[in-house]
Amino acid sequence: MTDTTTPAAADIAPHTPPVFGKPDSGLRRRIYTIIFEADTSAGRHFDVLLVAVILLSIAVVILDSVPAATGAIKRPLNMLEWTFTLLFTAEYIARLCCVRHPWRYATSFFGVIDLVSVLPTYFALLVPEASAFLDIRILRLLRIFRIFKLTLYITEYLRLGRALRASGRKILVFLSVVMMAVLILGTVMYVVEGPKNGFTSIPMAMYWATVTMTTVGYGDLTPQTNLGRLIAAFMMLLGWGVLAVPTGIVTAEMTSQRMNWRPTTRTCPSCLSEGHEPDAKYCKDCGESLPAYDDDKTTG
Repeated sequence: MTDTTTPAAADIAPHTPPVFGKPDSGLRRRIYTIIFEADTSAGRHFDVLLVAVILLSIAVVILDSVPAATGAIKRPLNMLEWTFTLLFTAEYIARLCCVRHPWRYATSFFGVIDLVSVLPTYFALLVPEASAFLDIRILRLLRIFRIFKLTLYITEYLRLGRALRASGRKILVFLSVVMMAVLILGTVMYVVEGPKNGFTSIPMAMYWATVTMTTVGYGDLTPQTNLGRLIAAFMMLLGWGVLAVPTGIVTAEMTSQRMNWRPTTRTCPSCLSEGHEPDAKYCKDCGESLPAYDDDKTTG
């Protein structure tokens, strides 16, 4: 789903998809309001109920992977799985029926997630498990994709996603610096410790450097010389500072997006809603197209 609004506008109506089209009136418009608009009472109740159903379905998928659980309560698990599958199927069909452009929704990210999350159960019914179809279990694991549907109903996911996209170049530069440090210090450890202490190659030494810098410390490779231990201690201390950098980059970007929000007096010609961002293309409330924003005209 393409986000064409600004951070604050998207926070007000986090999952209104203007590109799918809102019906003008009738039953389709009422269904659209419930499913896609969280700023109404019915929409909030629908979102809370759907999140609860998604979490319960994920719990069923997890239990289905436990042999002891499947042996004791296999039949109830199967009944619950089919119940969730039918509910998600009905929701998917309702979404397709209530938008003006069903194909756009079907081919969007969340439309594909909706479809992929229900297909494995139907496929398992059409293709019974047999020796030739043992890989059907892999397809059933696709049901875990239902968890991605949660991002559609939680505003913080959208805000974090925008901050990560905006911080992409800075994080890439940071990762390149980390990789250079891993390469240099790993090579130094290869020279200092050598194959006799387990550092059989530069890639192996780089693996050790990565584990040490991230403060994971598996312990499968350990320096034996005093110089090697000194280098390891330096890398551990360096790792503490390194781990905080990406968090600071993303946090600064989220703060910047919030501080740079400039509401305007732009009015939607359809629902007369005000307070849209200068670069918003669609109304944050009804999804209709907005006229181009003329900053000079507004401020003059």
